[in-house]
Amino acid sequence: MTWELALVAAAYLLGSIPSGLLVVWAETGRDIRREGSGNVGATNATRIAGLAAGIPVTAMDVVKGALPMWAMSVLNPASEWLVATMLAAIVGHCYPVWLRFAGGKGVATAFGAFVVLFPAAALIGLGVWIAVLAVGRWVSLASLVGAAVFPVLVAFLEWPGRVMLVGVSLAAALIIVRHHRNIRQLIDGTEPRIGGRGR
Repeated sequence: MTWELALVAAAYLLGSIPSGLLVVWAETGRDIRREGSGNVGATNATRIAGLAAGIPVTAMDVVKGALPMWAMSVLNPASEWLVATMLAAIVGHCYPVWLRFAGGKGVATAFGAFVVLFPAAALIGLGVWIAVLAVGRWVSLASLVGAAVFPVLVAFLEWPGRVMLVGVSLAAALIIVRHHRNIRQLIDGTEPRIGGRGR
């Protein structure tokens, strides 16, 4: 149990690494927290510094979720430990200790964890995300729909057991909660689309 607890703690610390802040600063010398939406995630990184920042930020955030999940699946694949690791990585991204707990929205990090746990459901969820983005050009709406759909996909395709399904649902709920500002802007008609300026 000692090693499992250490890995869960490591998952949180890895998730807390502010990829967007570091990459945008390295690319432009600018502080991502002071521009665009102020969020440190890949969408705001892309708005500020283009795909040269957005792509590596996305990749790093995915790895933050995938790497600890893979490690725990090797060390102890019990559902309780897998769920704890998944949630620790996502919470770390959303509430990083290094940035006074003001982080991103958890989408890419959650995807990294999901693709290790349930690759088929994760890839279908990614397809849903791409389809919604293509139609509406709102990253936030695509993320909200993808988060809402993923637990349903897992339930019907994977039969994961109660503990895992609750864990996946909690991860999806956290992503949705982290988009509360975007939800208000979508309702108000002020949410920026791809190619527009962030708020």
